[in-house]
Amino acid sequence: MAERRKVIVLDDDPTGSQTVHSAPLLLRWDLDSLRQGLRHPSELLFVLANTRALEPEAARQRVREICQGLRAVLAELEAAGELDRWLIVSRGDSTLRGHFPLEVSVIQQELGPFDATLLAPAFLPGGRTTRQGVHYLHGEPVHTTAFARDRLFGFSSSDLAAWVEEKTAGAIPAGAVERIALPELDGPPEQLRERLAGLCGQAVVAVDAERPEQLERLGAAIWAVTDPASARPRCLLAHSAASLINGLVPLPPQPLDAAGLAALRWRGPGGDPLPALVMVGSHVPLADQQLAVLLEEASCQGVELPVAKLARVLDGPAAAELLGSLERGWLDQMRELIQRRQTPVLFSSRGELVCASARERRRFGLALAALMARLAAALAPQLGLIISKGGITTHTLLADGLHCAAVELQGQLLPGLSVVLARDLPVMTFPGNLGDAGTLRQAWQLMVQPAPDG
Repeated sequence: MAERRKVIVLDDDPTGSQTVHSAPLLLRWDLDSLRQGLRHPSELLFVLANTRALEPEAARQRVREICQGLRAVLAELEAAGELDRWLIVSRGDSTLRGHFPLEVSVIQQELGPFDATLLAPAFLPGGRTTRQGVHYLHGEPVHTTAFARDRLFGFSSSDLAAWVEEKTAGAIPAGAVERIALPELDGPPEQLRERLAGLCGQAVVAVDAERPEQLERLGAAIWAVTDPASARPRCLLAHSAASLINGLVPLPPQPLDAAGLAALRWRGPGGDPLPALVMVGSHVPLADQQLAVLLEEASCQGVELPVAKLARVLDGPAAAELLGSLERGWLDQMRELIQRRQTPVLFSSRGELVCASARERRRFGLALAALMARLAAALAPQLGLIISKGGITTHTLLADGLHCAAVELQGQLLPGLSVVLARDLPVMTFPGNLGDAGTLRQAWQLMVQPAPDG
């Protein structure tokens, strides 16, 4: 009988499944939801924690709650003979943003101890590579890009060892961070296994990667050295971007190609494809460029949510009444566009709102995402698909707007752009930091083409 094993990915926003398909993505983590997810035939299970949107203490509590539920259900399934082995991946951002080391520390406490944490931020389809311990975005050291200036998760070095020292406030000095280099990944498999088998003492290990084959070799070595029957079984945790997941669970080609994914678009009673809605909540400079290019399309019309005005409304008297009036106006505007057979592009005004603190910034960001989710949900019965750009925006749409407990990953329309079915409605999860200036328009063009008959 084949070994029954599972890779469980705790995803800090809903775009980390951007290289895989045919797997469940949980938006709830009660015991029944976890049990159903772990019993799914896929070797992969994503739990969408959305912690990047949270304050550190709230993120800590959420990860702890998920891990405690997992610990109970994993023990139950192992005792029943339904699961033989499992691995945990803390999915982090490929541009080094997020709650590190907080999340891996909680996972270590609740599901460990782990002999080592493998730090593997490579996301190869998106041009994120690591060489000699330095992380790059399309060949540029990532600390020189706009992502390193993130107001909540900024950093000053692309050298992963120095990044670990910075993020741990010196608790893990750069000199203590080990590295698995490209020659080791390209060398004899037994030497790579021996290297992993020698890890101990909760080491942090930065992993180089430039090609998928390197991460496939690493994935095979991880499974080998974590086998209880191996000579020196290790317990390993990974904190990685999406590409290592493919190394751990090599998948066949996805069942649906781009045309097949576009054909998921809902149709009306007469057989015509229903309209699309595009949502852009991300505020990174690349998202600004992509939005501008999309709005050059005559069939795409912007509906702007003015963030400064919204901030005043939310902080002022009679906030609920005023916000309700504004929402009705935006809904009427989008419905009129749909009647004219145009695509509404719902977006928050560009530029970042200056907030008094990180807490205020997160609070407003969540309120804005909730507003966009309510508007999308109100339109959903008239829609054939939604393209949602930005992790917080997408998670809030799926969890709170469409009230999904789980979604099923169908695959990628373009590298890194996944389509999920949310209550059977196709939703494209579009990361804020992916692609070039034309990628959002290209994705819209591919998805709004009439679905093939038959």
